[in-house]
Amino acid sequence: MPGPWRAKSAAKPFVISGKGKAKMSKIGKMPVNIPSGVKVELKDGVMHIKGPKGELTFKPHALMNVAIESDKITVTRPDDDRFSRSLHGLTRALFQNMIVGVTAGYSRTLELVGVGYRAEMKGKLLNLQVGYSHPILFRPPEGVTVVVQEKEGKITVSGIDKQLVGAMAAKIRSMRPPEPYKGKGIKYAGEIILRKAGKAAGAA
Repeated sequence: MPGPWRAKSAAKPFVISGKGKAKMSKIGKMPVNIPSGVKVELKDGVMHIKGPKGELTFKPHALMNVAIESDKITVTRPDDDRFSRSLHGLTRALFQNMIVGVTAGYSRTLELVGVGYRAEMKGKLLNLQVGYSHPILFRPPEGVTVVVQEKEGKITVSGIDKQLVGAMAAKIRSMRPPEPYKGKGIKYAGEIILRKAGKAAGAA
């Protein structure tokens, strides 16, 4: 789950690579507003953002110039080459995600679909019963909270780190992805599963 591209408590250098035309420079030019109650500090090249829900840190790439004013964060790039433009937009987007995370937080809800499928918390462990001969146990990473609504068959993953919340939810879903015939499995709330006709229906 950890990666060099996400904001987290033990920040690592930002790295990006890839091909294709960069499309995020316009986003990069937009300042990130700092709401009241949020403290922002750039210390030794590491951005610290602290709010009502917690604190996140992130070390932007050395090419990015980050400035903090009274109520906003601005990011500028040294040139217009593709790599710099990509860094520019993505760095700004990560700062915005951090602001949202420490003020409102992030959450992702999953639903269990299938007879006998259930989930429960056993202490700090998430216990999944999803059609295998054995239960699957998950220990949520630090900074992530998992709440199970057993009667509704729902699991809510929440936290201040958008990437960490998304990665945890994706990991849970991957334990039993929804199958396309009856839709059984673990799906995101609101996710639409494209159904396929079974063999019997096809023969008919």
